[in-house]
Amino acid sequence: MNAVPGVTLEDVRRAHDVLSTVVTRTPLEASRWLAETAGGPVWLKAENLQRTGSFKIRGAYLRMARLSAEERAAGVVAASAGNHAQGVALAAQLLGIRARVYMPEGAPIPKEKATRGYGAEVVFAGRYVDDALVAAQEHAERTGAVLIHPFDHPDIVAGQGTCGLEVLEQLPEAASILVPTGGGGLLAGIAVAVKAQRPDVRVVGVQAETAAAFPGSLSAGAPTAVAEMATMADGIAVGCPGQVPFAVVRTQVDEVLTVSEEGISRALVGLMERAKLVVEPAGAVAVAALLEHPGAFPTPAVAVLSGGNIDPLLTGRMIRHGMAAAGRYLFLRVTVVDSPGGLAQLLGELADAGANVLDVAHERISPTLHVDEVQVRIQVETRGPTHAEALLARLREQGRRVVVG
Repeated sequence: MNAVPGVTLEDVRRAHDVLSTVVTRTPLEASRWLAETAGGPVWLKAENLQRTGSFKIRGAYLRMARLSAEERAAGVVAASAGNHAQGVALAAQLLGIRARVYMPEGAPIPKEKATRGYGAEVVFAGRYVDDALVAAQEHAERTGAVLIHPFDHPDIVAGQGTCGLEVLEQLPEAASILVPTGGGGLLAGIAVAVKAQRPDVRVVGVQAETAAAFPGSLSAGAPTAVAEMATMADGIAVGCPGQVPFAVVRTQVDEVLTVSEEGISRALVGLMERAKLVVEPAGAVAVAALLEHPGAFPTPAVAVLSGGNIDPLLTGRMIRHGMAAAGRYLFLRVTVVDSPGGLAQLLGELADAGANVLDVAHERISPTLHVDEVQVRIQVETRGPTHAEALLARLREQGRRVVVG
């Protein structure tokens, strides 16, 4: 078996020199909101403000800038759910290289349009990024185009690692760095850049629990594919880690943990409300880890926001889902007397309690109802879990039969 190519701090520093006029040095923003949860200072590395809306331009440009003239003439091919696609497309445009990108069916429309907008050809293939990657590999073998892998190449890892260099330059006293993780390129790159200079910094990978290939792979001692994935975080829905990043992660990363879909929604809404940052679900998982594991990470802690390319329609659904997960939405079934004024009285009680009614529906036929009763299904907006509990207590004190959900 061939040895897996390594990546060093010097590789990352050389990558930084290549990328210095190409990528944006993204800001590191303090978060008082998250500091309260973490028990100490928390900073947000806003790669959602990077060119193309994610960190992916770092690795893609470095890999393509190092192609020979012959390789450039053959063109490049890539596979991506959207962020790597845009990074490859922009890099190809800047370098004058022809690019084709395979995307899984159902890839976010804004990511597809942006990829085409940078001049790349887009072809849909399969359900997951892994399916699109197979198609891209076949195209490379058939045509001689160079495959620009989304994470499994030393140049990709070194390019992504420049994000870690920036973090230590911006916050030398960082104690932990939480990194959204799919195939492992960003996590491995940051680990190389950080651990070589500050081995005491805790580097943590974060995956969606319903699309997490790293925990099983680390237990098995080798990249191991997961059978099924189902997550809103399409940007990190990768079924199997890459050999190159896996070799780094298993030796230099302190922990890889998972977060729930509800936690991702809460993080996304919190970032919009409190940090005024638009982040896609994959980009919010590091913040979700801080919320789901309060006080678990040494501070100052840095949460990398890996991308911000989110479909506006998905944004609306995520806001609703996140508000429900945070206790801001309450779904009730309340039994009232089926007579004029019965519903008005209930709505008045809700208004007096400071709840905002969003939706109302009647149900008159049920074996649990008396002939003179109606069940009202009602959705209300509250100020949070404490307000929701007070509202329920108030309704029940007034003799209301209330079922939540």
